[in-house]
Amino acid sequence: MPKHALAFLILASMPDSGMAADFNSQAKPVFLARCAQCHGAGTAKAGLRLDSAGGALRGGTDGPVIVPGQAAKSPLMARVTSDKPGEMMPPKGPRLSPAEISALREWIDSGAKGGNPGEDRDPRLDHWAWQPVAGVATPAGNPVDHFINARLKAAGLPPAPRADRRSLIRRLSFDLLGLPPSPEEVTAFVNDPDPLAFAKLVDRYLDSPRYGERQARHWLDIAHYADTHGFERDQRRENAWRYRDWVIRAFNADMPYDRFLADQIAGDQLRPGDPEAVEATGFLAAGPWDFVGQAETPSPVLKRQARADDLDDMVTQVMAAACGVTVNCARCHDHKLDPISQKEYYGLWAVFSGARRGDRSLDPPGEARRDGERKALLAKAAELRATLARLDGKGLSLADAVGGGDGLGSGTRGAGINPATGRKSATKAGLISGAVANQYRALGGLVDGVVVPGGGDVPVSSTGIVAKSIPKTSATAWDAIRNGPVNQQRSTSIAGTDYSGPGHDILGLHANAAITFDLAKARAALKADTLRFTAMAGYGGRPGDNSTKADLRVLADGVEVERHLGLNPGSGPLPIDIPLGPDKRFLTLVATEGADGGIGHDQVFLGDARLLPSKTARPPAPETANRRELSEALAAIERQIAAIAPGPMVYAVNGGTPEAVRLLKRGNPEAPGEETGPGALSCLKGARPLEATSDMGDGARRAALARWIAQPENPLTTRVIVNRLWHHHFGTGLVGTPSDFGAGGGKPSHPELLDWLAGELVRRRWSLKAMHRVICDSEAYQRSSMAQDPKAALADAGNRLLWRQNPRRLDAESLRDAVLATSGQLDPTPFGPGYRDFVYQEAYAPIYRHIDDDSPSLRRRSIYRFVVRTTPQPFLTTLDCPNPANLSPSRTETTTALQSLALLNNPFMLRQARHFAQRLSRDAGDSTAGRVGRAFALAFARAPSRAELDASMALARSRDLPELCRMLLNASEFCHVD
Repeated sequence: MPKHALAFLILASMPDSGMAADFNSQAKPVFLARCAQCHGAGTAKAGLRLDSAGGALRGGTDGPVIVPGQAAKSPLMARVTSDKPGEMMPPKGPRLSPAEISALREWIDSGAKGGNPGEDRDPRLDHWAWQPVAGVATPAGNPVDHFINARLKAAGLPPAPRADRRSLIRRLSFDLLGLPPSPEEVTAFVNDPDPLAFAKLVDRYLDSPRYGERQARHWLDIAHYADTHGFERDQRRENAWRYRDWVIRAFNADMPYDRFLADQIAGDQLRPGDPEAVEATGFLAAGPWDFVGQAETPSPVLKRQARADDLDDMVTQVMAAACGVTVNCARCHDHKLDPISQKEYYGLWAVFSGARRGDRSLDPPGEARRDGERKALLAKAAELRATLARLDGKGLSLADAVGGGDGLGSGTRGAGINPATGRKSATKAGLISGAVANQYRALGGLVDGVVVPGGGDVPVSSTGIVAKSIPKTSATAWDAIRNGPVNQQRSTSIAGTDYSGPGHDILGLHANAAITFDLAKARAALKADTLRFTAMAGYGGRPGDNSTKADLRVLADGVEVERHLGLNPGSGPLPIDIPLGPDKRFLTLVATEGADGGIGHDQVFLGDARLLPSKTARPPAPETANRRELSEALAAIERQIAAIAPGPMVYAVNGGTPEAVRLLKRGNPEAPGEETGPGALSCLKGARPLEATSDMGDGARRAALARWIAQPENPLTTRVIVNRLWHHHFGTGLVGTPSDFGAGGGKPSHPELLDWLAGELVRRRWSLKAMHRVICDSEAYQRSSMAQDPKAALADAGNRLLWRQNPRRLDAESLRDAVLATSGQLDPTPFGPGYRDFVYQEAYAPIYRHIDDDSPSLRRRSIYRFVVRTTPQPFLTTLDCPNPANLSPSRTETTTALQSLALLNNPFMLRQARHFAQRLSRDAGDSTAGRVGRAFALAFARAPSRAELDASMALARSRDLPELCRMLLNASEFCHVD
């Protein structure tokens, strides 16, 4: 249709100017013709819908676009009348005609009224997942089979026969325990005449401690659990394993699922004083954490982005795991598929806005008592060290003070202070981006404070002293000021003396950084009015590059008293000996970038930097005689300090004061909008609303969300978990997308069965073990996976109607554990810190190098592996072990050549084949036939056929027994469950 004809039709549909302006007759025709392509029900760009009056008045992610009665102040009018690219609307095509603009202006100025009642109702609210769980009556017989068989009958598909007992016990053992059954278990079950033998086997496996280990693996996938932070500085979480153990114990104890969820969100608030409830909150801290963005960077922009990502991870994990919704899609705009607004998403942020990840004591009273004992002993030790220092005339080590000590040896080698933030830095760092120059960070000890000098007037003390002699710098810095060499320092020697060796120390600096020491505290410790500062200064950067230049200045109360400019590899030893009279209060060391204009390799260090009494008179004889007694007393106190073991800690959530949360325009932390209080989803019919307000603290907010999620009326919580259980027993859930029940996910293959199971969970007091029994007791679960029915295969190739069981490949951890169990090498020791199959190397970005080792400590179940995020375990990763940086509601199954090569040639597999052969020799003696029979029983839970026996015996004789074992461990039958 020609454009002028379209405009004519729009104008013809408008009322006379004498009539009251109305949305339907005046504004809607314009919006439908010119705007709805981008701002209609199916698109709603920027969250804005203009095809309805309610949508137009609500506005989008950038706020309201219409001010009723004031067209001149309405952003919509500004956009449709603008001709500026990036601002004008529509962005492409012809501009709105004067008549169209006049129609919109008149409608807005007259009050923006009109529209049909109910027109704005979101049809997405009718989605099946938001509806209450249907009260499905329990049918006669086995309820699961009632619903499954009804669908099969309707489709005209006959169900497969029951699997043989050997297949059933192997299937059940891997499903519930993640391990193969022993040959003795198989024989006993196959020969058991009791018609209830399978039900009793289910009960026995559910009571096994191995059950919790298997089920915890599924849950930890959803929680994307690991033992390191991830990101650039993938540091270790030494106490994360306590949460993993809590999950295992919770499953073994059959903790009611509503409590299982609630404890992980707010157990510390719902059951205060219970250490296990604190362990449970490790769930909220299980995901990745950006150490640089959260702790190291001085840039407020980077900090806000890192905190935003952190809150998103918590919200995403909780809502995906418990409710199966992709709520994070609303971070930048209203959810495109589901009726979840951006405001609701940020309401969930507000729930967690006081939560922080970190180590947390499981025994706060005991920790307080131990801290008191430790502080008292440390004070005594400091007094003794000060006395010995005066006797020896060694003074105070400034490097030790930088390492958190008192200058007398209590500091930590390698530790330091970030010059941009004043925070402690235990590990090497890199470029300090976003540092604020000339912002003094007061610390209040022997180290008065630190600063990144930018030049000009640089504050250098907590009392406001300013240094005026510092040239302008780039204000960039590298690493921390350290008790030891800084990151990437190449040299630690001056004139043949290695100051990193025994009897010496290094105060490491890198341009641009400055540190100030409080001389009043030094005098008090040394009981001396007049001091001397002595050190040997040197250059620690790249050898041979004389173009590099670094400057070192020494200031007393902000006044320069010594300088060494242009330091480079050619600089000789620079001894420093500066008197500091009683009138001097502060000593400042300043390293700057020098004349080369960059900080590359500008590493300055001071060897044996000391504050000494100006006169080291010989101590009186009695004090000299007591020196041995003082040293012995100090040693005894240090042993007492070392004996105070730290109390139990868990890496979990630490509550704090909730931050104000604002809706972020397009998800940008630098574009905050209106403030948002705690909230949850409003689309769930029948669910009670979240009872939380902005005046609540962190714990109360999390407790409110825990109650909202775990309420029986929440239709998602029960549906999601019973679907996960079904997924683990059949390989695919009734809903094929276990963490997405929204419009973008799958539809339930058996909706009545899903709702009956969800209701049954509540009726059975949220017992997951009871639901396992319900599923395993069904004919559907016990059917053969090997049935061949051309009609069924053609009509239901994906087996969504479950006419047979699904064959499944073992996941990576189950396969590794099965290999160890079969070879007789599996160590069943439960709980405790994870085994570490890597060598750790401290660096700015820690290095984890996985090793091939046969030590007994590495033979525990895979659930007890120390999981590194940035360095996946190569063998398990090849077998599709998921990336712990991501939520993994289901395991990916690929078939690659690398998998075959790994199973055939990986050193672990070769070694276990040898152990397997040794086990066969122990179990079956010298008989080749006996060894082969035992091998098949262990690997496949059955006896070999005549042909298999003959072929296996021939292989064992022509090659060797380990070669036969290697072939069995590579067989498809070993790697799959039928």
